Amino acid sequence: MLDTPPPAATAPMIALDNIHVRLGEGASKVHVLKDVSLDVSEGEAVGLVGPSGSGKSTLLMVTAGLERPESGTVQIAGATLSGLDEDALATFRRGRIGIVFQSFHLIPNMTALENVAVPLELLGRNDAFERAEVELGRVGLGERVSHYPAQLSGGEQQRVALARALVADPAVLIADEPTGNLDGPTGEQIVDLMFKAHRERGMTLMMVTHDADLAERCERVVRLRDGEIVGDSQSSQAAA
Repeated sequence: MLDTPPPAATAPMIALDNIHVRLGEGASKVHVLKDVSLDVSEGEAVGLVGPSGSGKSTLLMVTAGLERPESGTVQIAGATLSGLDEDALATFRRGRIGIVFQSFHLIPNMTALENVAVPLELLGRNDAFERAEVELGRVGLGERVSHYPAQLSGGEQQRVALARALVADPAVLIADEPTGNLDGPTGEQIVDLMFKAHRERGMTLMMVTHDADLAERCERVVRLRDGEIVGDSQSSQAAA
């Protein structure tokens, strides 16, 4: 009887290996991330927590390809980001990584529809505005497509930012304190929309938050301190 080989291991969606990041110059240079390694599976939700200055946001930016590490490797969906030049990296990011910031980063002289269509336009998609309208409908802004950011509330602006992050159906959604500029009820609405998209689309989610309850909504909670991972555990909600 022939032995059946074990199934091949599935490569992680996010693979960070021995990441070092130093920021600043000369005597003021700070070792922000120190030999950080982290694997995140496809479809997994990971919350990053830790005190201010622990390296959480820098780790997100490295994962998104917005900050290049001094050493170490970053792989997203099997692609090594360090092997891409800036143009190729930007194209890869638009198609595979959605990003939601604490500050909404909307373009003020563009309507909600135009803001959401931007990533698809840059990818050369001829259905950019049709897809953008559908995505705005999904976040409850179907009646606000022609409004400019200044005409929208903070919660509405973050909905636009979330729609923009999701419009290209990214494999990975990165969120940096997505409720940081919102009141409690409005923030909860944004989080509910974000986790709904995570579940329905099977995308991988990595989120920085100071809110312990929000972090516990993820499947894993990774804790950082002084640029190092000091904890990595299943969340209590996932374990329940």
